[in-house]
Amino acid sequence: MITSDVIIVGGGPAGSTCAWKLGRAGIETLVLDRSAFPRPKPCAGWITPRVLRHLEIDEHALPCSVSRFSRFHVHFPHFTLPLPTLQYAIRRIEFDDWLLKRSAAPVQTHTVREIRKEGGFFLLDGTYRSKVLVGAGGSSCPVARTFFPELHTRNGPFTISAIEAEFRAEPSDRRCHLWFAENGLPGYSWFVPKRSGHVNIGIGGFSVRLKESGENIRLHWENLVERLIKESFLAGPPSEFRGYSYAVRHDSLPVQSKDCYLLGDAAGLATRDMGEGIGPAVESGILAARAIAKGTAYSVRSIRQQSIRDILFPWIH
Repeated sequence: MITSDVIIVGGGPAGSTCAWKLGRAGIETLVLDRSAFPRPKPCAGWITPRVLRHLEIDEHALPCSVSRFSRFHVHFPHFTLPLPTLQYAIRRIEFDDWLLKRSAAPVQTHTVREIRKEGGFFLLDGTYRSKVLVGAGGSSCPVARTFFPELHTRNGPFTISAIEAEFRAEPSDRRCHLWFAENGLPGYSWFVPKRSGHVNIGIGGFSVRLKESGENIRLHWENLVERLIKESFLAGPPSEFRGYSYAVRHDSLPVQSKDCYLLGDAAGLATRDMGEGIGPAVESGILAARAIAKGTAYSVRSIRQQSIRDILFPWIH
C-alpha cells in the first residue's frame, strides 16, 4: 500500500498548483493522473496576468512557447470590435507538464476506478491511501463522482458543450479572433494562433439552449471550419477534433466534504461568461492547499465568476 498525507487525483493546472503549494508547506503529496505527462490537451490556453501573478512566474521565465496578445478581434453578426487587452496563450501539452514538474511532487500514472473511506483513510483501488483526498481530475473526476454525486446532476444552464482542435499550421493571420452569436449560437467560437507553429480553434455553447433550439454543436463546428477556410484563416480542415462538456460556476454546489476537496473543472468553476477554466483552476488549487495546511475551511467564493474584467482591465489586481 502506497501512503501519502495527501493524494491529488489529476495533474492539470489545479492539481499541480495545489501540489506545489502543499510542497512549500512541507506536506507530503502524491499526484495520480491517468495520462503520462506531457500529454496532448486541446485548449485555447488563455492565461491572464492574474494567473501569472498567482503562479508567481514571469511571462519571460516560462520554459514553453507563449503567445502574447495586445488585442482581440471580437466579431458580432453585423460589426467587429478590436478590443485592447493583455492576454497570453500557451500550449497545454507544454504548460501543464512544466507546472507539474515544478510542483516537485511524486507523480504516478494511474486511472482511479474505486475510492472508499475506511479507518480514517481514503483507499484508492486497494493500492493508494491518504488522510486527505483532492479531486482535480476535470469534469469526469472520480473523486467528484464518488463523494459529490450531486455534481453529476449539474446540467441545463450550467453546462457548456464544446468542440475544439489544436494542430500544426502556419496561418496568414496571426491575430486572435472571437465570434459571438454566429448563426444563433448561444456562446462563441475562437481562432487562436500559437507559437511553435500551432493553431487552436474551437466553439462552445450552453447545452440547454442548444437543445431548446433543436441545434447541434457539431453543425456549428462545421460552419466555423467552413468560415475559417473561406476567409483564408486555414488552408483546410483539421484532421482531428475533440468534443466535450463541462460545468460553469454554480455556487450552490459543494467543494469540500471533511478531508475531501474539489478543484477546477471537477468542482465546476469555469467562469460564467467566457467558460474560462485555467484561472479558476489555479486559484482553487492555491485556496485548497492553504485550507489543508492551516486546517481551515475551504471556499471558492473569492474566485471571480466572470473573466471579462481580466480581459478588459488586466492591470487591475
